[in-house]
Amino acid sequence: MADLTIRPACENDAQAVCDIYAWHVANGTGTFDTEAPDAPAWAAKLAEFSARGHPFLVAERASATGVQVVGYAYAARFRDRAAYARTCEDSIYIAPDARGGGIGTELLTALIAAARSAGFAQMIAVAGGGEPASVALHAKCGFVHAGRLRNVGYKFGRVLDTVYMQRDLAAQETNP
Repeated sequence: MADLTIRPACENDAQAVCDIYAWHVANGTGTFDTEAPDAPAWAAKLAEFSARGHPFLVAERASATGVQVVGYAYAARFRDRAAYARTCEDSIYIAPDARGGGIGTELLTALIAAARSAGFAQMIAVAGGGEPASVALHAKCGFVHAGRLRNVGYKFGRVLDTVYMQRDLAAQETNP
């Protein structure tokens, strides 16, 4: 993808991240949120990630109207307890009109490398609703099935599962 750039997110990306996530909140089960945070909340989250040294990446590409953020991914500590300090959970969302073109693979691959550089040894993916596209993306990037929590979410009038997947970041990098 010659026209795709992946870079660390900055405060100016808050609105684009907000817009992408809001679409997923309103239209998908990959997140169990029912109300999307606003752009100032995302700006605060970006600042928090920067302060903690946790990776928050955006994918952008050139379009007729300029450079546009088409996806984002971040890795945060899986749990706050000290025992989990080397384990992170990833989140990845792609703009609705950019899905299915390989951006997720590029972005998740970059996030894996960034999380490893940040000192994380394990990465956990929690696929809300067992989203098939998320499960397939994570499997493609070397994640293995780690479990399923049944009937733990409720959205759009449906009872939903979550699928847990895990990737050992200490293992050699695979090229998806």
